[in-house]
Amino acid sequence: MSPLPSSSASVLADRFARTRVQEGALVLGAALFTALLAQVALSVPGSPVPVTGQTLAVVLTAAALGPGRGVAAQAAYLLLGAVGLPFFAKGASGWGALTGPTGGFLVGFLPAAFLVGLAARHGYDRRWWTAAPLFLAGQLLVLTLGVCWLQVKAGLDFATAFQKGFLPFIPGGLLKAVVAGLLMPLAWRYLRPRAA
Repeated sequence: MSPLPSSSASVLADRFARTRVQEGALVLGAALFTALLAQVALSVPGSPVPVTGQTLAVVLTAAALGPGRGVAAQAAYLLLGAVGLPFFAKGASGWGALTGPTGGFLVGFLPAAFLVGLAARHGYDRRWWTAAPLFLAGQLLVLTLGVCWLQVKAGLDFATAFQKGFLPFIPGGLLKAVVAGLLMPLAWRYLRPRAA
């Protein structure tokens, strides 16, 4: 999986963000998109962590925005939810959501956004066969950090934390990686003629 030549080292947002105001609007839009997909939540029996659309939003927005803006968007999302807006899964909010047993999954959005955004800056989001594995890797990073946090905060052994916070989310993660892996190359194909 080789990246595209360095002359094409850009992300979708580079085509729209010409001013700081436009960049801020894209970052805020990505945070709101993450909040919207957080409300698509299904409870997992025996797990404190629901299946949500959040990680789909994280990988899509990070790829579209790049590493800096992608991390800024997720930081804005976390901050807005922490101060009381009902932005987390199932309308949850507050600092307790970030510091509680499931907080590691939320905090994991930051390094995942950086990883996916950086790889997208090098063109890995433009072809489905490189985009889907990238988006899966971003989600696996979120799950790994979340499981470690869950283990510590909930006082679980690693095997139990892994069963509650990782295994149930693999099928959804694969599906979201495929969806995002198909959407981003389509977006690039659609926008390429307009940029010429």
